[in-house]
Amino acid sequence: MSLPSTYLAARKGNIESELKKEAIEEVEKSQKEAELQAAALSEKVEPMTADELAEVLSLTIKSDKENKVVAFLCMLSAYTENDQINVSFNSPSASGKSYIPLETAKLFPKDKDVKEISYCSPTAFFHDYADYDEETKLYVVDLERKILIFLDQPHTLLLQHLRPLLSHDKKELLVKIADRGKKQLTTKNILLRGFPSVIFCSASSRIDEQEATRFLLLSPEVNQEKLRQSVAERIKRECDRNAYDIEVETDPKRQLLKRRIELIKASHTTEITIPNKEAKTEMILGLYKSLKPRHNRDVSRLMILAKMFALLNFQQRRTDKPDTLEVKDEDFENALAIWNKINESQELGLSPYLLNMFKEVLLPLWEENKIGYGISKTQMAKKHYEVYGRLISNWKLEKEIIPAWDTAGLISKETNPEDRREVLIKPVLT
Repeated sequence: MSLPSTYLAARKGNIESELKKEAIEEVEKSQKEAELQAAALSEKVEPMTADELAEVLSLTIKSDKENKVVAFLCMLSAYTENDQINVSFNSPSASGKSYIPLETAKLFPKDKDVKEISYCSPTAFFHDYADYDEETKLYVVDLERKILIFLDQPHTLLLQHLRPLLSHDKKELLVKIADRGKKQLTTKNILLRGFPSVIFCSASSRIDEQEATRFLLLSPEVNQEKLRQSVAERIKRECDRNAYDIEVETDPKRQLLKRRIELIKASHTTEITIPNKEAKTEMILGLYKSLKPRHNRDVSRLMILAKMFALLNFQQRRTDKPDTLEVKDEDFENALAIWNKINESQELGLSPYLLNMFKEVLLPLWEENKIGYGISKTQMAKKHYEVYGRLISNWKLEKEIIPAWDTAGLISKETNPEDRREVLIKPVLT
């Protein structure tokens, strides 16, 4: 049975209208990008210090200076050619590990650049974000200039798929995954394109060594002063959410920072150089008593942090070469100041939360120890409650925390001479 001519005419009109609307939106998008590129060259942006950046971020994120600045710089690195960095927030539940990246991401163009993922199976990531390319016969996942925030630890297999991407091995990576179609199991060829900035948030203390070397390991602060400030801020927000949101979004400094991000993105910086490489080499090598293979990646992250401070002040860092910026001494000093705060945990491959727990729980117990042999899990759980006001299970101590300390070389184990079934812990003091 043939369709009525009136229906066909209406359908044709709808298709033409949709195509016309898409064409108009594409033209408007191109015009806006051209306007932003012109503004990036002509619109004056005042210099911004690291302290001024932290002050703007403090509007919604209290304390955690290094954490919020690094999270911001990580997201800003998405707008570079090859200088993206990855961050992993590891800490217990309700400590703010996802709050920091989520609040920071509100400064960036969320609909276009930020992808927030609560959970993702090993293959769903590729199915959901891939577009089929007729020319190459590949499914393309375009991650160029994208910010990925995983609100929980991704599936282990997904992490394995993403390892070459996180290491920046190649700008285009071919991934083969199994695709269960309607009739049979087939292979699906996925092309990962570009380097995104990636942030993981996890309450688990288990960090595979291969992931630990690919991320900056961070943990939110859990001191009383920070908790008082965050609780007061939460009360302020809950009392009148609309008024709170209006106050935050209309803050002049926050508006200027959001505009700065738009102009940085539109400037299309392709290269950021660091002068005086001999002096920088001597300075960085002086940070380490002995070198390890992981320092290749750590040094790269330090240099990228300096580059991101230069990108933050892109107008004042321009060179004679188009699309090229140069790092100034103050940028490198800002990066070093942050690195000195977080370097110890990176060196050990531990989250700052686990390192602080070692210093604040196990070491004081050892100093108080009158027996001469190791510390039991029961003693550690009791001391943990005294220090942090939170209970911790023997399972978490046995399966996550103690193995992490052991891998980092911070402890040794011995059998309890009074009960051969119990393993006791000793700190390795140097």
